[in-house]
Amino acid sequence: MNHPIAATAHQRRLFAETLTRLAAKVADDERTIGVEFPQLTAPDGSWVTLPASLSAGYRGEAWSHGNWFCGFWVGLLCASWLQTEDRKYLGWMRERMHLVAQRAGDPNTHDIGFIFDSSAIPAFHVTGDSWYADLALQAAGRLRARIVNTQAGSYLASWGPMSDARARCSSAIDTMANLPLLYWASRHSGDGSFALAADAHAQMTAKGFIRPDLSTYHAVEYDIATGERVRGYTFQGFADESAWSRGQGWAIYGYVVSARETGKLEYLELAEKLAGYYVRRLDGRKIPPYDFDATGEDAKILDTAAGAVVASALIELGRIHPDASAARRWSTVGCEMLENLCREAFASEDSHRGALKHSCYSRPHREGVDSATMFGDFFFTEALCRVVQPGRLRPETSALA
Repeated sequence: MNHPIAATAHQRRLFAETLTRLAAKVADDERTIGVEFPQLTAPDGSWVTLPASLSAGYRGEAWSHGNWFCGFWVGLLCASWLQTEDRKYLGWMRERMHLVAQRAGDPNTHDIGFIFDSSAIPAFHVTGDSWYADLALQAAGRLRARIVNTQAGSYLASWGPMSDARARCSSAIDTMANLPLLYWASRHSGDGSFALAADAHAQMTAKGFIRPDLSTYHAVEYDIATGERVRGYTFQGFADESAWSRGQGWAIYGYVVSARETGKLEYLELAEKLAGYYVRRLDGRKIPPYDFDATGEDAKILDTAAGAVVASALIELGRIHPDASAARRWSTVGCEMLENLCREAFASEDSHRGALKHSCYSRPHREGVDSATMFGDFFFTEALCRVVQPGRLRPETSALA
């Protein structure tokens, strides 16, 4: 199923203008950031950067996520090429991909999905260069190898070397948004085991992460023998039982993609239920709070990145939904969310780098609490491209009848 995006004429103009402005900011930054990659913006609006080589791992008892942002910058360069047709972006994209390529064999993190789904796959789709596809397949193999089989089903462990017991028992809702790499690898290679791993994880997550009210846990610790949930908790939300908005966004995004790739209506219905919860909790606000249940001063903290993830997911849900009425409804909601981000949060001033202000990376860690973030900028850009450049940043597929 492939419905047209229900964007108005003025929304389409706004989205195209925003993509052009974003491409100009990307070009300015590419000339100044050196060989490292933007992560988030500092309080003065400048980029904080990290080398692509920084892998995830344990530092004593503490877990460090490393640089899981680097692929997103490649994706922005790719989108900027599509919007401007200026070949300098293609050159920068390839140079940057050489720096990111070393991470294709990283055995320590599920975020290898984020890294290569946002970079190698769009680059391959745009250029047809098999080098990009080969990197994506190598990375997909690493992600597939994170599967843990239990009596209740199988899931992808999110963090750490698979030889570590702490790693094998833990999974995160973010992993749902890493699954696109596996689905792509299955289609591209013809090896169904990639899609089977993704599908198994989606099934297990539906049982282990989603609360009765349709909110989601950020992380779950499983009993690795029985597959039962031992506990649900959070790293970046307000509290273990609170509704962290970006986590809800990762879940919505992942089940939209899972429905699109498997054709399973149960995933489509779950995506709609999760999105319905998100919209109800948004309660008319243009920008989501970082956590729907935060109290006090924390309740005022926004997360435009969560808004961008959900906007992109709902626009895609509208494209693939088999019911024309529901398709138009979700597409309209997604475009309205995207319009709000363009009007309320785009960083127009030169002093503030990045595209979206007011993203919140991690309030508990006091990191990027009111900033631009690379993942927020990427999913914002992806959403814009879904409307302005349909089918050009990513292939438009759907197994839904």
